[in-house]
Amino acid sequence: MTFSIVGKCEKTNMFGVAISSSSIAVASRCPWVRSKVGAVTTQNITDPSLGKIMLDFLEKGFSAKETIDKITNETKNINYRQLAIIDISGNTAGFSGSNILGKHSISSSSNCIAAGNLLKNENVTNIMVDFFANNKELHLAERLIKSLEAGLDSGGEEGPVNSAGIKVAFENSWPIVDLRVDWKENEPIKELYKIWKNYEPQMNDYQSRALNPSKAPSYGVPGDEF
Repeated sequence: MTFSIVGKCEKTNMFGVAISSSSIAVASRCPWVRSKVGAVTTQNITDPSLGKIMLDFLEKGFSAKETIDKITNETKNINYRQLAIIDISGNTAGFSGSNILGKHSISSSSNCIAAGNLLKNENVTNIMVDFFANNKELHLAERLIKSLEAGLDSGGEEGPVNSAGIKVAFENSWPIVDLRVDWKENEPIKELYKIWKNYEPQMNDYQSRALNPSKAPSYGVPGDEF
């Protein structure tokens, strides 16, 4: 009921996840990112706690594969989970348990990994990583969302998707991008892209307001005299 792509920008070292699902508010529980550490997704019959656990292992110096090995060896009910991970070096690893729903697949390419379940066809994840690999000039957030859109255009899920989200980590402890469409019965990925294009021109201003508010741009709203 979910397909996603996890990636790293080769130029900036940003990490991100874009994800879509037939389920409500998929981005509230499945994608996890951490600056200078990596990014992961935990999906299918989701255990959100695995997101933080995987990032903690990465931060301790475990590779993507070592992290997946530890999780799969030590976690109860792991055969219900589908996981994808990228580490600080751009190495990837994935896992699909024996109880994953419907057609499912995991594909990887340079600095990215895609995973999906209840898919229309197993080529969906290949299409996503191919788009990611061939569009290095895009901002990571746009690259991930458009990769997700390419996956949808190639079949996507068996049924319609209703939610989508994007998270990107850069230099700070909070995500530089954290956008969600929690429920939309028609084209949530396109709606997510519209939100991204509205957010993109303001993205750096929100970082400035956090780090150096005395030099940050004004809000440009009625009553603002900053």
